[in-house]
Amino acid sequence: MMAEPGQHPVYTCAEWEIDPARRELRLRGELVPLGGRAFEILVELAQAQGQLVTKNDLAERVWRGVFVEESALRVHIAAIRKALGADRDMLSTTVGRGYRLLGAWRIRHTDPPLQSAASKLPPSVNIPSASFDLIGRTAAIAHLWRLLRVHRVLSLIGPGGIGKTALALEAARTPPPGFEADRLLVELASLSDPKLVCSAIAGVLGAKLEGEEISPEAIARAIGSRRLLLILDNCEHVIDAVAQVSELVVNRCPGTIIVATSREALRVEGELVYRVPPLGVPPETWHEPADASAYSAMELFTSRAKALGSSFAPDDENIRAVAAICRRLDGIPLAIEFAAARAAMLSPPKIAALLDDRFKFLTTGRRTALPRQQTLRATLDWSYDLLPGDEAWLLRQLGIFAGEFQLDAVIAVAGEGRGDVTGQLARLVAKSLVLVDIRCDSPHYRLLDTTRAYALEKLHAGGEYPDAARRQAKYYSASFARAEADSEVRP
Repeated sequence: MMAEPGQHPVYTCAEWEIDPARRELRLRGELVPLGGRAFEILVELAQAQGQLVTKNDLAERVWRGVFVEESALRVHIAAIRKALGADRDMLSTTVGRGYRLLGAWRIRHTDPPLQSAASKLPPSVNIPSASFDLIGRTAAIAHLWRLLRVHRVLSLIGPGGIGKTALALEAARTPPPGFEADRLLVELASLSDPKLVCSAIAGVLGAKLEGEEISPEAIARAIGSRRLLLILDNCEHVIDAVAQVSELVVNRCPGTIIVATSREALRVEGELVYRVPPLGVPPETWHEPADASAYSAMELFTSRAKALGSSFAPDDENIRAVAAICRRLDGIPLAIEFAAARAAMLSPPKIAALLDDRFKFLTTGRRTALPRQQTLRATLDWSYDLLPGDEAWLLRQLGIFAGEFQLDAVIAVAGEGRGDVTGQLARLVAKSLVLVDIRCDSPHYRLLDTTRAYALEKLHAGGEYPDAARRQAKYYSASFARAEADSEVRP
């Protein structure tokens, strides 16, 4: 009997029925409980229709490349016999070889069940309720949902404090009409061991894996055909483990969409990277204080300052100072919130003046925030501490550049014997610590102002500043010496 498109097989023998799509074993219509691995073994035996299935074949098909002891297989065989009860002899053992499921097993094809509106369960959602309005992200949220219509792995990346998590959660709270799927958040920030990633996901899924190894394969089996939006939040410190499970899940679970937040991309098949932009800030040449509400960074500062009890007057001086604050903080929401928290005691012009020592000044994060989001320094420390030694060294050297710079300048400042400087710079770009602007065929790089202040502080603290400054001066002196000749051939 040929299956029609959309149908799935059901195996029947006498009064027994095995339905792989529903993962159900029934006797005379009554559901018989059976665990995950044991059920998969039973399906493999039913598909063989009475033929012997060797132990090796069962292990390979059910555990899919994971080495298991024969004792593990015997445990699940015993569980099947227990479930079969009085019909336990249907499961026959050929000593030393394998197992077969006796009886005349037939295959029929059936349509997937249709749920009535009355019986349909509401989607499972664990997304926390919003505690404040998300400012300046309405267009970004609409754009994310357009992307999710055609991409099943979407990575929101950007520097610390840019608002990746806030954007992902707000998008999950406001799905478009007709989107009916479970929406689950897995928070990974607290994990200290990449091996715990699968356990964290399994816990949120509510998957009962019954003692089997908690692996990407087990997660994929637990999800199955479930319709699911899975948000994997704060992935950068366990990025390899997240990439492995994400790629496997999207390949094996057609109803699952993954949104990851990280400071770098997962680099998996099918991934689309969305670089979360900063909030809008006025340009240096801005002279229209009455137009302040047009810039989302300024709206955020004013809104948070008022919520914390500030009552500064919206006069030209204060508005211009707020604009300067938002520019110097690069439109990064978390840094702007830190600055706004000071507005209950200080005027905007005073806050702007104190930003020269921003790491000592911007230390008033929410008490309930993650430790790395309670001060501006902690936010940068989190990224810096994840860097290997060569990348951390190069980031410090880049603090010497006050504005934009090009690759040849980086190589000159790094000096000789520093390994693959080009590769190190590329990895810093990938980790959202260096920004790149591609102009024609000549990339221009820069650090965010806050990142540069942090790198420069580290450069001084390590006693490396004089040498870096000397190499930079030598490079630019040579550039100026060539300037007249270069002016004839370069734009």
